[in-house]
Amino acid sequence: MTTALSSENFSVPVKLIFTDLDGSLLDHHSYSFKPAVDMLEKLQLLGIPVIPITSKTMAELLPLRKQLNSPHPFVIENGAAIYIPQGYFSSQPQNSVAVDNFWVIKNAPLRKTWLSLLHDNCDKFSSEYQTFDSVFKHQGVQGIAELTGLSSSMAALANQREFSEPVHWTGTIARKKLFIQKLQSQGATILQGGRFLSIGGDIDKGRALLQLQNLYLQQADQVSCETLAIGDSGNDISMLEQASSALIIKSDNHSPPTLTRSENCSISIKTGPEGWAAGVADWLQIQH
Repeated sequence: MTTALSSENFSVPVKLIFTDLDGSLLDHHSYSFKPAVDMLEKLQLLGIPVIPITSKTMAELLPLRKQLNSPHPFVIENGAAIYIPQGYFSSQPQNSVAVDNFWVIKNAPLRKTWLSLLHDNCDKFSSEYQTFDSVFKHQGVQGIAELTGLSSSMAALANQREFSEPVHWTGTIARKKLFIQKLQSQGATILQGGRFLSIGGDIDKGRALLQLQNLYLQQADQVSCETLAIGDSGNDISMLEQASSALIIKSDNHSPPTLTRSENCSISIKTGPEGWAAGVADWLQIQH
């Protein structure tokens, strides 16, 4: 059981880091965070929570959370659910349910909703995309591993989705726009990640950031805090816009997301966890 936080545990003002994982804290190809280890240790000593907000699943986050030595909350499937260790705050958040050792705030319908929507509405696009579900049915876990670059064991965890469905688009950009429009007309939200489209409910990372930020502020009995959002792709835009400061991680695979903000916003020089660590150092105004 995690020890409950008290207002005395929080510095004034509260500092929080909300981070994407793939292509940001984790290397796009190797999924390693080794170049960021020293910075993560510094943040732990400073008492600044590093909170993953990711397209990854709960099953993927549990082992990664252990590797990161993180006791903090995390957000899965682009904001679909927030997992808070039981006892992390002094009282259970409203609208949360107790699941295993977590308080869980669920923000979206289940995965089967989106699989049914794809099945019922996207026949004319059937040769132009794959889903994790379809790949698994035809090729098993190995198919997902080949598609993602994950190991077989991690690919199995990536397929344990609860609230969304990743889509690998293979058609043209013009057809992709029509595909997205069709799904949106049926009530789905489509988010572009570094590799895949994510089909899910009316959620995004920015709203999840605000939900968690408010819980921290309530706990600390404060009205404002300093937040840093870190991401590299389109599904990170909402949280990059919402945070006090935004750090865009340079990618070798795609262009940086375009933001409306210009203040307190930077783009890393290096990619992945190297860019992550250097950008966080700049935000903290300490030497890296």
